[in-house]
Amino acid sequence: MNLAFISHQDCLEHKMGAHHVEVPERLHAISDRMIAAGMEMLVTHYDAPKASREQLLAVHDPDYVNALFEAAPSADDVLVWVDGDTAMSRGSLSAALHAAGAAILAVDLVMSDRHHAAFCSVRPPGHHAERARSMGFCFFNNVAVGAAHAMNAHGLKRIAIVDFDVHHGNGTEDIYAGDERVLFCSSFQHPFYPGSGAGPTASNVINLPLPSRTNGEAFRAAMQEHCLPRLDAFAPELIMISAGFDGHAEDDMAHFMLREPDYAWITAELRQIAVRHAHERIVSCLEGGYSLSALGRSVAVHIDELIGHGS
Repeated sequence: MNLAFISHQDCLEHKMGAHHVEVPERLHAISDRMIAAGMEMLVTHYDAPKASREQLLAVHDPDYVNALFEAAPSADDVLVWVDGDTAMSRGSLSAALHAAGAAILAVDLVMSDRHHAAFCSVRPPGHHAERARSMGFCFFNNVAVGAAHAMNAHGLKRIAIVDFDVHHGNGTEDIYAGDERVLFCSSFQHPFYPGSGAGPTASNVINLPLPSRTNGEAFRAAMQEHCLPRLDAFAPELIMISAGFDGHAEDDMAHFMLREPDYAWITAELRQIAVRHAHERIVSCLEGGYSLSALGRSVAVHIDELIGHGS
């Protein structure tokens, strides 16, 4: 059974200015690498639907959702800054709705057993979006919306969310801290943006603050000691991944030293937990990754392991 690859053309229409690092070319880099690696026959492409307002309100405050709809510009030459580094262009709201909708479709596809795994190649990313606050290039928390859909529409009672982006998944923690149906694990550089994740937190949250220059060996050791055993004991019915690749050694966004084999390793480890407990079901949503070549290569090995070629 091949992998569901979910995206939408509107995700290319979200533009935050000529010098912003979160650019449409990120999605082109992923597609180009998959074609070059001969991986197209291993995936089935789907167009992401738009998330409905009701689906967004499962994790976001109504006033916040309304404010984003109202702020969205209608002119091509207008940018509306909703955060110091997060802007809305004419295409941003549609892109954000499709990005959240991709996670919903991905959950439906794996829960119906049409695919055992799905990758959402979408932007804007989502893991910094809190219940009532946009930040860090994020508007709606895509993985959180998908997890809520899995619980509300499919009745799941144990969902694991693993975030290996180089930045702390503060938005996902804000939404799910204290919800024992969700086990959330976030590894990230600290001290670093957004400055959260190093203090006390809820019992269902595992934060792994790691220092600048963390390499693959240290990353793997931290995951093996603190995250993977808890995930295994939790026995999730579905694993969701906030897949950020900005910890790559070639990515100037941060100061980790990870490489493609490290992303392949963590994906393979998560897949084995999914095999044991979740009927292989994994949904992965793109988060960060701003060195285009490194992003394309990293996503390719991530998808290869989601498919199960390394097993």
